[in-house]
Parts: sequence; C-alpha cells; structure tokens
Amino acid sequence: MGKLKQEMISFKADESLLEAMKGIANRSEFIRSAVLTALGSLCPLCRGTGILTPQQQKHWTLFAEDHAVEECSDCHEAYLVCAQHRRRKVHRS
Repeated sequence: MGKLKQEMISFKADESLLEAMKGIANRSEFIRSAVLTALGSLCPLCRGTGILTPQQQKHWTLFAEDHAVEECSDCHEAYLVCAQHRRRKVHRS
C-alpha cells in the first residue's frame, strides 16, 4: 500500500499568534494535532458553524420534545438529558 498523499494547507496568523507559537519546536505537528482535536469537538449538527439549517432545526425541534439542555451541577457545562431516561430513573427510586 502506498503513502497517503499529503497536501499543503496554509493560513494567516497575526503577530500575537506568531509570538505565542515561537517556542514550539514542530509547529506543523502542533497545528495538525490542534486541528484534529478541534474537529473531534465539533457539534454533530452544525459542524462548527453555530447555525442550524431550517431542516436541522425541524429535526432538533422533534428531538427537543423528549430531551432538555441542562446545566451540570458539578462542572456547570450544558448537557443533553433524555426525558425518557429521567422517567425510568424516577420510577426505579
């Protein structure tokens, strides 16, 4: 099996970013790792745009009928809670 084809990607960086990256020995590897990490954290619906299309909004509205966004009492981050799961948990108590 042959090597994977690599492609050069470039981007503009302001002075503060250049200064912050000065001491990094392998900036290319650092940037690749940062991009891969960021891609792993994208919203699965909007894929990082922050905006849902009208069709995605319809799907979200249906999903939200049985789900809620709540705040974690420990870390204070938002997370999804399934109403069905909450009902089962209450009935077990």
